[in-house]
Amino acid sequence: MIALIQRVKQASVAVQGETIGAINTGLLALVAVQPGDTEASIERMAERLLAYRVFSDAEGRMNLSVQAVAGGVLLVSQFTLAADTRSGLRPSFTSAAPPEQALAGFNALVEAVRRRHDPVATGRFGADMQVSLVNDGPVTFWLET
Repeated sequence: MIALIQRVKQASVAVQGETIGAINTGLLALVAVQPGDTEASIERMAERLLAYRVFSDAEGRMNLSVQAVAGGVLLVSQFTLAADTRSGLRPSFTSAAPPEQALAGFNALVEAVRRRHDPVATGRFGADMQVSLVNDGPVTFWLET
């Protein structure tokens, strides 16, 4: 599983002009499910998303997690993160899980994060989504399990 996380002041996702998920201060996580992802790797990603220290403490160092700052989490499925771009001029998506497996893996991640944290918002799997954000920093990290 891959997650591209961004520390945000605010983020939202819309489908056909309707906002379906939004957060204020917190993490936007763009998530790709891969064929080898297991329940254990999904649970590990949930733990990492919530515990990864990307928010500033009183001294201005990145020492606090989204849980520590009571921030929101916006999870958005994005299979293109799993693209193989090492050669040619067109990405290959053989590293991404097939749609049914990806949906199940993404839903499992959403549930794992919701069991541990609130608020959690999501995009809509497979939809044409418009994601808006104000990246704070900018701070962006690539996580894999």
